[in-house]
Amino acid sequence: QVQLVESGGGLVQAGGSLRLSCAASGHTFSSYAMGWFRQTPGKEREFVAGIRRSGNPYYADSVKDRFTISRDNAKNTLYLQMNSLKPADTAVYYCTLGPVVGRWDYWGQGTQVTVSS
Repeated sequence: QVQLVESGGGLVQAGGSLRLSCAASGHTFSSYAMGWFRQTPGKEREFVAGIRRSGNPYYADSVKDRFTISRDNAKNTLYLQMNSLKPADTAVYYCTLGPVVGRWDYWGQGTQVTVSS
């Protein structure tokens, strides 16, 4: 059974940085595309960043040039390096996995990121 566990969230001041991690188990990690989404109360979950099986990343316009997604297939771990954080980045961040980009079959439980002004 696939399991995704996020960590690394917390409280940070605007302009600061955080690195999220997502430990994956129960599947062949390198065979899947992976991504990060985020959600705030009352809003739909929104795409943040994704990384293809090939390792090619892509980003939402709102985080481009500030966030970096990466994966370590040897450690079965996905990362999201978040720099120049803004209060608008405050959300619960979710890790997701699927056979191809856009088809997300599994989700983690989420980790809270709070950016204070």
